[in-house]
Amino acid sequence: MIWRGLDDWRAEATHVRIEDDRLTATGTQLGRSPEPYRLDYSLRTGPGFVTETLELSVLRGGGLKRLRLARRPDGSWTADDRPLPEVAGGMDCDLANSPLTNTMPVLREGLLAAGAAPGDFVMAWVAVPDLTVHRSDQRYEPIDERHVRYVSQGREFVAELEYDDDGLVLNYPDMAERVNPQPTLKGSDP
Repeated sequence: MIWRGLDDWRAEATHVRIEDDRLTATGTQLGRSPEPYRLDYSLRTGPGFVTETLELSVLRGGGLKRLRLARRPDGSWTADDRPLPEVAGGMDCDLANSPLTNTMPVLREGLLAAGAAPGDFVMAWVAVPDLTVHRSDQRYEPIDERHVRYVSQGREFVAELEYDDDGLVLNYPDMAERVNPQPTLKGSDP
């Protein structure tokens, strides 16, 4: 998948594989805010689309920075083996400026199915390009079989996200839109 930024110059290319109730992805994001950067990442979920690891490296200003975000089976999180108690119990990571990470709660909770209930989630939100991790309280409210209202609690930010048949974002208003046709992901190689 390829997304282009709508709020600033940015591009992201991601190879995604969805198999049963697991997702793996590798991608690259290029951006220019606040200065030009290149972000490479690898995401792996376990059963139920629950994040296991998000490995990142960012190149900017001639320097390279890395981060390994991990969720343990007991619900605790670490960033480069440092405990992150503020996101304990959360099931998902959320990578700034990337529509990819808006997929896991939608798939896990079946939010595009008729009659789905809204859900509140704690996310391990990763700022880009500095790779700091913060708690983000988010709400996902189903609208129909293609749309979910995303509410970032505490920031008073709301957006109606449009999804494809695989549960991946097509359009995230004021952030990104997909520019390539819909791929078939289930059971395909990344």
